[in-house]
Parts: sequence; structure tokens; C-alpha cells
Amino acid sequence: MNDFLTLSTGQRMPVVGLGTWKSAPGQVKQAVLAALDCGVGSGKALRREDVFVTSKLWNTKHDPEDVEEACRTSLAHLGLSYLDLYLIHWPMAFQRGKELMPRRDDGSICYSDTHYRDTWAAMESLVDKGLVKAIGLSNFNARQMDDIISRARHAPVVNQVECHPYLSQADLLSYCRSVAVCVTAYSPLGSGDRPWAAPDDRILLTDPRLAAIAQRYQKTPAQVVLRWHVQRGVVCIPKSVTPSRIQQNLQVLDFSLSEDDMKLLESFNCNQRLIVPAVERDGKRVWRDAEHPHFPFNDPY
Repeated sequence: MNDFLTLSTGQRMPVVGLGTWKSAPGQVKQAVLAALDCGVGSGKALRREDVFVTSKLWNTKHDPEDVEEACRTSLAHLGLSYLDLYLIHWPMAFQRGKELMPRRDDGSICYSDTHYRDTWAAMESLVDKGLVKAIGLSNFNARQMDDIISRARHAPVVNQVECHPYLSQADLLSYCRSVAVCVTAYSPLGSGDRPWAAPDDRILLTDPRLAAIAQRYQKTPAQVVLRWHVQRGVVCIPKSVTPSRIQQNLQVLDFSLSEDDMKLLESFNCNQRLIVPAVERDGKRVWRDAEHPHFPFNDPY
């Protein structure tokens, strides 16, 4: 099993990367340094082309006039001249401006009617200008992907979505394969440390069925789950700030799960989305953005 996938652009993307969401301020730098050490070996000179860097366009920057500036801001923060991959974070646009989460007085989000198709056209010009090597999507459903692919000059190479054994995304994965789009799994280990987890929510990494599989292979539960992703052809970006865990997460290419164990992990699926922003309305937890015309999860996949 290779430690990279080849994207439709010909770029080689590592099958296991480092996710940084939820890392506390000051921790990301050390986590990235630890990951680079694991990837290239301590003390070796690192070339820009040895690192695959992905960033995302946020919802308040969907207006075509804002896209290039947002990308250049990310590049300046990272100290880079180009990104390997730049994704539209969500298909839903929020009101333009400086606020990341523009809200009304009642706390609800101020949306914008900018269409993701128009945003995509501006993303394509980033490729033309050499600011990014490739562009992609995040949290898009198959219908929305189709909408973009049918008009694209530069096709999306990736759709980055929540994916783990409780949300196996089999239908979306099958669709993405059919259109040569790579699936990247965020929260690939089920994000047990998500701040809004309810006390009775199941935690994937403590699932006894997973523990039994891990024991058979003499691997950690996390390594088994990451191996499951890799064998399905899914790139995964587990978040960690602990050097020993970062190293463990990268050690998933030296064993294979049997077909039976792959199926067993697949059977954990209960279509449980853990990462969709939710709010209390009339005493019920509901998806915060479900009313947005481009909210992706009203479709089955």
C-alpha cells in the first residue's frame, strides 16, 4: 500500500496527514514540527515540495471578489508562495465581512445568497494565477458536487467530509470514485473530544468491538480505524498535538485488515453525524444551518 494517493491533477497526496482543528493556540506549531519530523526524519533539510499543505476558504469569503484576498491572507499567515490544495469549507455562504460568525440579535447566523458555483469560478482563477496547485470541496453532497463538476474548468480533486466507522459515507465515497474525486476524512477517529458531545454519546475509540479488533492485530484502536480508511482509499487527517500519537497515527502502512474485519468495521455505520453545528430550538437539538438553501445534509449523501 502506497503512502500517497495520486490526485486527478497528478499530484501525490499523503494518505495520512495531520489535522489541526481544535488544537489550542500555541500547540499547532509543535504538532506540525512533530509531524514533519515523522514524515521526513529528524534533521533532514525540508523542501517545500516535500510537504502537502491544504487550507480552506471560509463561509464569509464566498463572494467572488473576496476569494483571492482570502487565499493570499492564508498564504501570508503560512509564509508560503502557494498551497497544494485549497477547499471551499462549506457550500453555504455567510454574510461578507470581518466577523467569522456574523449573527443577528437573536443569535442566528446572517446568511448570504452567494452561490457556490460563483465561488468556484473565483477559485479556478487561483489555479490560473499559480496561487494554488489544485482546488476542492468540503462538506458538499453529491448533487452539489455534480453541479460544480458539470461547469468546472478546473475539476475539484477532493471532497473533505466527516467520515469514520459510525458515518462510513459509502454512497458518497462510491459517487466520488465515479468522478475521480478523492475523499478526505476529517474527524476520522470520531472526534471523541468534540466540545458538544452529549454524556450518552458513544465514543468510537472506546467501542468494545473496536478494542477486540485492535487486540487481534496488536495495534491501537486509532491505528485500526486509520487503516480501515486507508484500505478504502480514503485520505485521513487525524488531529493530535501529542508527538507519540502523531507518530502512531502515521504507522498504519505496515499491516492489513482482513476482509472480514473491514466488513465488521463497516457494520458500525449508523449514519451518525457528529460534527454538524447544532443549536437548541424549542428544547430540541437541531442542525443550526438546516434552513440555508445550500445546506448539504438534507440530501441522503
